[in-house]
Amino acid sequence: MTARPPGPGTLPEEGGDVEFLDELTPGERDELVRCGRRRRWERGATLMSEGDRAEWVLILTSGRIKCSSHTEAGGEVILAVRGPGSLIGELSSIDGEPRSATVTALEPVEGVVVPFAEFSAFLRDHGRVALLLIRIVTGKLRDADRKRIEFGAFDTTGRVATRLLELAERYGEPVPGGVRVALPLSQDELAGWTGSSREAVSKALRGLRERGLIETGRRRVVIHDLEGLRRRAR
Repeated sequence: MTARPPGPGTLPEEGGDVEFLDELTPGERDELVRCGRRRRWERGATLMSEGDRAEWVLILTSGRIKCSSHTEAGGEVILAVRGPGSLIGELSSIDGEPRSATVTALEPVEGVVVPFAEFSAFLRDHGRVALLLIRIVTGKLRDADRKRIEFGAFDTTGRVATRLLELAERYGEPVPGGVRVALPLSQDELAGWTGSSREAVSKALRGLRERGLIETGRRRVVIHDLEGLRRRAR
């Protein structure tokens, strides 16, 4: 598992795996929540649509979402999976451009919607949080660079292994014999996240099962050998 980032009131290292809400002090968190309103979406609901005019950011408090884009041929490319504590839609709050991705609930989710004006005012009054936002955006850009490199350097099995490790490190739960990941993605969605076909993903999962690295079930994966999976991802 990855090491926990620094706690509230400190700044994480640039590019670190950080959830925005977790890094706010209790006072900062309460003040920001008062700037917005709570909302809930059911599984499958669209929270944001690519190309739409943006007017608010979302602080996710429970559940997981996927950020995706659609190709001209109608295929879906998944850009990221985010969970509780994440800040969603912050790029549009910075540059004023339309939404760059569609955000869909992978399970029932809840969050706090903060209008851009209130969010900007909050950042002006809290310089530490503004710097934190820069660090988080930088981390996401570095992560996007890493994924582009993966597409050219790794085979499908390597990319699938890498994404399973990412989910395990973010959302895994220790169980006897391994780490359980409640997989919020279908095989079609996992294919869209790895830039592969559904058939190639099915073959990759089968190969990882046959090597004893993972066990799969309906929307879940148990990783029995994290180090072995990490070696295969490389």
